[in-house]
Amino acid sequence: MTGTRPIHNLALIGFMGTGKSSVGRLAAELLHFTYLDTDQVVEFRAHKSITDIFQQDGEPAFREWERLIVEELTQRKKTVICTGGGLPTQPANLESLKTHSLVVCLWASAETIYERVRDHNHRPLLNSGDPMTRIRELLAAREGFYRQADVLVNTERRSVREVAVQVIHQFHMAQAAHR
Repeated sequence: MTGTRPIHNLALIGFMGTGKSSVGRLAAELLHFTYLDTDQVVEFRAHKSITDIFQQDGEPAFREWERLIVEELTQRKKTVICTGGGLPTQPANLESLKTHSLVVCLWASAETIYERVRDHNHRPLLNSGDPMTRIRELLAAREGFYRQADVLVNTERRSVREVAVQVIHQFHMAQAAHR
């Protein structure tokens, strides 16, 4: 975190299965903030599931939906923003989030992620013959983007509450540093 910037929101980025939704909901509850999941907003606005968007319109269409929503978030305050795993791969999205949010990346190993998501059939990027290999490929491709977060938090062998408390602590520290 460099320079002075307003920190009104908390944005969680990271790969699928790292705990963004669970941690985000609990953090929002504990902070008395609004919880906003960018994937849910995309589905609501597109009137179809993310899987259907990927199948019918392609990944670029989905990324455009994300971009539009991220632009709107600059007006939000007191919001915990949970993003889709690929959202920060578009540099403008990460730059935009950093204008108003502490950006926290939740991290876990490929093995832990696989254990957490292997029974989820709503993950379009894992619909391949070898999901473990796909997870490793995507993690490697996205790691550089994830490392641009203000804070990285490992979620392995930690409860949702432990991670949420650490994330909130980081948020309060960032707010104090930028006053």
